Amino acid sequence: MSEGKELVESIGEKMGFTPKVLETLEAIDPHFVKKYSRCDQKLLTDGALPAKVKILMALAVVASKQCEACTVSQMKSALKNGATKEEIMETMEVISITSGAPAVAACRDALKLLK
Repeated sequence: MSEGKELVESIGEKMGFTPKVLETLEAIDPHFVKKYSRCDQKLLTDGALPAKVKILMALAVVASKQCEACTVSQMKSALKNGATKEEIMETMEVISITSGAPAVAACRDALKLLK
């Protein structure tokens, strides 16, 4: 197995699913996945902040950018990393306060994962 495929699988294990875009990028340019992996390592591992907190922060950021697919990915990752419904809903309050209704609306499909 190539290093790129191994990295994609590793990220998928940490997130609880493998984003299709990573599989596509790995097929096109395995070196890109290597660079992406270095950044993702910071998000998906505990440091001064637990991974769960960093992922909830990422959820807020991608919601502010109104990227619906990104909010679904971050929600799956948050749940896989132990985020509770209460923590997610508190994050939604932060999203609402800081980025408004459009950012909350970008989370519509992501919130369905809480059911």
